[in-house]
Amino acid sequence: MSKKKGTEEFSCEMYSNKFFALCAVGGALACGLTHAFVTPLDLVKCRLQVDPKKYRSIFKGFGVSFKEGGMPNLVKGWAPTLIGYALQGSGKFCGYEYFKYRFANMVDEEKAFLYRTYLYLAAGASAELIADVFLAPFEATKVRMQTTPGYTPQMRKAMPHMLSTEGMGVFYKGLPPLWGRQVPYTMMKFSSFEKTVEYLYANLVPKPREQCTKIEQLIVTFTAGYIAGVLCAIVSHPADTIVSKLNKDPGASIGGILSEVGPVGIWRGLVARIIMIGTLTGLQWFIYDAFKVYTGMPRPPPAPMPESLRKKLAAQKK
Repeated sequence: MSKKKGTEEFSCEMYSNKFFALCAVGGALACGLTHAFVTPLDLVKCRLQVDPKKYRSIFKGFGVSFKEGGMPNLVKGWAPTLIGYALQGSGKFCGYEYFKYRFANMVDEEKAFLYRTYLYLAAGASAELIADVFLAPFEATKVRMQTTPGYTPQMRKAMPHMLSTEGMGVFYKGLPPLWGRQVPYTMMKFSSFEKTVEYLYANLVPKPREQCTKIEQLIVTFTAGYIAGVLCAIVSHPADTIVSKLNKDPGASIGGILSEVGPVGIWRGLVARIIMIGTLTGLQWFIYDAFKVYTGMPRPPPAPMPESLRKKLAAQKK
């Protein structure tokens, strides 16, 4: 059934089963496509983290990688990247919408508004903890393919080989540091995006959101997403370095890696990651929101202050 709000007709009701199913599809498209698109940059970033002597810098990394195997070498790992991040994106975006809805209903309307940032953080963390369980095997495969010289470039050969020689545990060896990377990343991704959207509409966009065209709204979405992505890259980068090294060498320990790379080395590859994650996150939010527009899903504006709270605050000023 469709639901009308004013003159706009929606393809589903907010927070219905169909709504969450569409969120899952939109999240899969947003994360799967964007991560696959930046595979060459991700490959160079991973190689820079695990072998800085050989690759030295972003530009040197691209040059060496291309010289060693041409374009096929630069897109190595695209298949586990596409599948892994499609599964992760599905769980992340759908889970975020679900947990945000559930957590908000645990408190009254006023508290949900006043403490909405904490709700965003909790919903993002809860969704990512689940989503990473689906991502971990493909992330381990991707990094092994990208950083081990001479390793097969085909996922359908790499995963069975890893399973037969190292057991199922090899796919989840990097899960704790993956959580360490992805959970702070996603908490920042959603909370900073939500707050940036609020700020842009309140202070920089010259007209109310409801008067903006769909294209104008999507531009705001991309802008807020890119800003959120830069913040995400910074808070999650140390754990990203550990994930890359653990998946290259499953026998290593987190403590050993920290001792090896040192306080400076843990940040190696940050510029590449900022470029990659800023672009990724902006495009992800754009694709996700555009999918909502295309499928006719409800897209509520940033949460308004409840009228009861507005009256309370006005009374306190008198």
